[in-house]
Order: sequence, then structure tokens, then C-alpha cells
Amino acid sequence: MKLLRLSPAYLKTRVAVKKIIVTLIGLLAIMAGVALVRTARFTSRQIQVLAAEAITLDSDKMAERLSHAIQHKTISDRVLNPSATAVFKHFHTFLENSFPLIHAHLAKEIVGENSLLFTWKGRDNTLKPILLMGHMDVVPVDPKTENDWSYPPFSGRIADGYLWGRGTMDDKVTVLGILEAAEYLLASGYKPRRTLYFAFGHDEEIGGSNGAAKIAALLQERNIVFDYVLDEGGNILDGIIPGTTAPVALIGIAEKGYVSLELTVKTPGGHTSTPPDHTAIGILSSAIAKLERSPFPARLSAPLRQMLAFIGPEMPWPNKFALANLWLFEPLIRRQFAQSPLTNAAIRTTLAATVFYSGVKENVLPASAAAIVNLRILPGDTVNGVIEHARRVIDNDHVKISPLETGVEPSAISDPQSAGFQQLHRAIKEAAPGIIVAPALLVAATDSRHYAPLSQNIFRFLPITLRREDPGRFHGLNERISISDYERCVRFFVQLMRDSDS
Repeated sequence: MKLLRLSPAYLKTRVAVKKIIVTLIGLLAIMAGVALVRTARFTSRQIQVLAAEAITLDSDKMAERLSHAIQHKTISDRVLNPSATAVFKHFHTFLENSFPLIHAHLAKEIVGENSLLFTWKGRDNTLKPILLMGHMDVVPVDPKTENDWSYPPFSGRIADGYLWGRGTMDDKVTVLGILEAAEYLLASGYKPRRTLYFAFGHDEEIGGSNGAAKIAALLQERNIVFDYVLDEGGNILDGIIPGTTAPVALIGIAEKGYVSLELTVKTPGGHTSTPPDHTAIGILSSAIAKLERSPFPARLSAPLRQMLAFIGPEMPWPNKFALANLWLFEPLIRRQFAQSPLTNAAIRTTLAATVFYSGVKENVLPASAAAIVNLRILPGDTVNGVIEHARRVIDNDHVKISPLETGVEPSAISDPQSAGFQQLHRAIKEAAPGIIVAPALLVAATDSRHYAPLSQNIFRFLPITLRREDPGRFHGLNERISISDYERCVRFFVQLMRDSDS
């Protein structure tokens, strides 16, 4: 029998391949070991709290007061006119009648003609004060949609276990919730250890320049520095975050910036019988289509990484393993977040064409076309950067691009390890046992940005529950809050004010 003789080159190659395989197996084993160790160290960040002191609230009376608040049409108006001012004055009177102890014991100031600032003096001047804020104004309702509401949008109707109307989610619920909590504590004889401020703007929905901005400027003149500021923002998400079985309370530790761009195209116009290859509308439509086809890159910003660090340890093992090892699974996590508009907004700067103007008649070529594109800017991006992105993508000298206003940069990122965050975390757990608490990025904008010079830690949260069908109610149809959710909001503010003594 003839033996097969292997050449030295073949044997050398075979040995080299074996070495590569052994090395790869070793690397994989090391990677697996690192991943398992990281997962073992990926432990819960949830605070364990004792049973909270009993709070006895009159839910029916509270719902009735919120219902009356909704019936005041405190709609934002860019022009401060006498009729709008009169509506807010009536609302102020309603608050005086509804919360007599607050108006008897707290200092009250009217700022910017229609906004309110309350000061509840604390017993210890060495402690930094806390600012709780909300806004009294609401967005208008499109008259064409009024008949589509289950109940009239300014009726404050209580039905089906909910209270319906503009402001039940955004944001009279916060204003009334804070005042209900303070009135309850005053009635019980409570006196805060640290000073508490309540700031309620009247024009948040149009930028807050006459409300929150003026309150913040007044407080800055008085050299007041807050331990932390709490505004509206994150909510309790139920059934929205994949891999979680318990509801998740998201505290906004940062918010996106924003800028609106106006895109304009001018052409000679003329008769439609002799049209050019592309009309002003066609050119502008093409520019918008280019923007929509070129989204900003997805990335996990610092606030989102913090959120995953808080949520991950509470998930089943496969999810926990992936989130403990973002160095390995980040591309997969980004793809999952990109699956829906709600989560996609958390991983990238977004843009949306919202307004389009052009044309006067069907047989007249438009001489101009204009559109507005709104961008929400992820931390790490800038206003100038997103404008340059738009110019680069459109790449058409016929399309003029200009910001409508200066724009707002993304906010600073507050510290989820701070004492203020821990107080919020504790109060949420006390008011809503069994839920997961996590920091997060707020994709919308709030009045809190005006207070950035007054505190290193600004948080955004309100404990109302959002299920998959609920986010569209903000500024949309059938805005509502469950009676039980509203009671929980008041309990949360009571607990938070109590916990601020520590």
C-alpha cells in the first residue's frame, strides 16, 4: 500500500490554520468570559423603599377641581391680547378659590402678566431650595376635529374612569397636582424644611419667553440656586419598552434641542400650458424627499445609555445579557430602537416637514413655494450642524434654507446619581410600588430649559401612564387622564415634598 506523502508546505499551512483556530477559540472564550462577568455585575439600581405614610385624598373633589380647570380655555397666543389675559385672570381667581391655604400661607407673585410664582418658605435656610414647575396654557383644538373627540375638548368631562379635555395630560394636570399636594400638606400642618418654589408659566406652548423665561430671570436676579428643578416630561410607560414586564417610569435627565428651517424656492411662474420640467412645488418637494431619505445617523446618547443601565438589570436574562454588553450588541439595540417612531426618536436627530405653502390656482404656475421642517436635535449634535446637514443633503442652490428662529441646543445632562434624582426615585416608588424607575432622554421640549442657569440638575417627569395608544393624545384627539392616575400624581407630589426634607 502506498502512503500519501504530505508536502512540508501543506503541513506548515495546516499547523498555521490550527493555531488560528485555537487563537479564535481562545478569543471567543475570553469575550464570553468578559460578557458573563459584565452581566453578573449588571445589578439592579432600583431603590428599595419602606411603606409610605398613609395619604388620604378626596379623589372626587380633586377630579372636580381639575375638571373646572380644563374648562378655562387658557390657550397659548403669540399676541398677548386683553381677551387672553382675561382668561388667565379668571383662571388665577379659580386657583385662589380652590386652594385657599396656599394663597394664605405662600408668597404669590404674578410674572409676565399671566404667569405665577409661589414661594413656600422652609425652616432651614442652609438647604438649597427646590423648584417644581408646570404650565397653565394649552394648545388650541383644530375646529375641524372637535366632533371627533369622545367628549368636548374643553368640557372637563368625567366619564368611563377618565377625565377628558385639553390640559389633562399637558399640562394643567401638573399645576393642579402640585397645588393639591401643597394644600393637603398645609391642612395637615406640614412645614417644609427646605424652601419650595412653584412656577407656573402661561406660554410654554409657544416658547415660554413671557412666562418661564421671565420667572427664571427674576430668580436669577435674586441669586437663587436650586438643588434641582422638576418639570413635566417623562411618564410611566406600560407595555411600550420591549423586554419589560413591569411599567417603567422615565425621568428625563436631558431633552433634545430643536430648530425649524424654512425652505423656499422662487421661479418665474407663468401659465400651466407651458410648464418647465420642475415647478417650484416640484423642486421643493424633491428637497424634502431628499431629507427624508437621508436620516441622521443612529447612536446611543449618554441619557439613553443611562436608561438602559437602569432598565437592563430588571429584564429577563437574554435582554439583560445584551444590555450589559453594549460593546458587543449595540448595533442590534440600535436596530430595535429604529423599529418605531417613538423609540427611533431616542436614537437620532429627527426631522419632520410640517407646513407647506404654494399655489393660487390650478392653471397658474406657482412663483414660489415654501415649507417648514422641524428638527429635534439629539445631545451631541448642534443647531449649526443640523442646518449644514440639510444644506449638504438638499444640495440645490434654488432652495434657500434659513432658520425661522435662533433654535435651541440640546440641554445639559443631569446627574442620575445626585440626591435630587434619588428623591424623585424614592417618591415614585412610594407613590407607585412595583414599577421600574430609570433616567431617560426627553424627545420634546419644555420650559425647564429657561432654568438651566439656576441648577445643575433639571429633571422632567409626571407619573401618568402611557400605553401604546396614548402618546398621540398629546396635542391630539381625546387627551385624557384616568382618575386613578391623577390621584397618583398628587400622591407623588406629596411624597416628593415630604422627602425633600431629607
